[in-house]
Amino acid sequence: MSPPLTVPALTRHTATVIVAHGLGDSGAGWSFLAENWRRRNKFEEVSFIFPNAPHIPITINMGMRMAGWYDLASLSDINQRSEDEAGIKRSQEYFHNLIKEEISKGIPANRIVIGGFSQGGAISLLSGLTYSEKLGGIFGLSCYLLLRNKIRDMIPADNPNKETPIFMGHGDIDPVVRHEWGQRTADTLKEWGWNVDFRTYEGLPHSADPEEIDDLENYLKQRIPPLGDKEE
Repeated sequence: MSPPLTVPALTRHTATVIVAHGLGDSGAGWSFLAENWRRRNKFEEVSFIFPNAPHIPITINMGMRMAGWYDLASLSDINQRSEDEAGIKRSQEYFHNLIKEEISKGIPANRIVIGGFSQGGAISLLSGLTYSEKLGGIFGLSCYLLLRNKIRDMIPADNPNKETPIFMGHGDIDPVVRHEWGQRTADTLKEWGWNVDFRTYEGLPHSADPEEIDDLENYLKQRIPPLGDKEE
């Protein structure tokens, strides 16, 4: 696994956003988020981390290696009964360690946001919900819930992220991760007591569009507002 791509804060570093890419992509594939916000003088106190998934054999790719946070056997039902639990838990540990590294730099957990797209969004939801401290935010774009029948047993007893707002976005014509899977994930999390803002984007396939990115920007503004000269 190659090191993450990091876009450092422009001023005092008071918050961190971790963005996980989808299957076959790289951290650089999502660095446009930071570039876009930097051009507009947004999130100057935020360091952005874009991790790179390891290259592993992917079953739906005939076993060929590609960047993936876990193996995927089928796209016919993303919430498959046979999930790569070992791979999922390895990536969960990796993201938990990324968060811990930021905390060791002096960034409070409640000023750290984790999220991602597709497979990266799925692992971010799981990693965020199961983290041992309250985070600033959790988001997932065009994604779904992993280990649906086990995830609640993986959550710490005090459930520190029960009140952490979750943002989810999904295109209504997504041919890869169907919109209904994202909606089902949001509905399930709401039933379990989480606060989920699920938004649908008309005419959007398995991708992101400007409206969705604007909504994500507004979400981040609420979760990690600038502190200026104030102490954390």
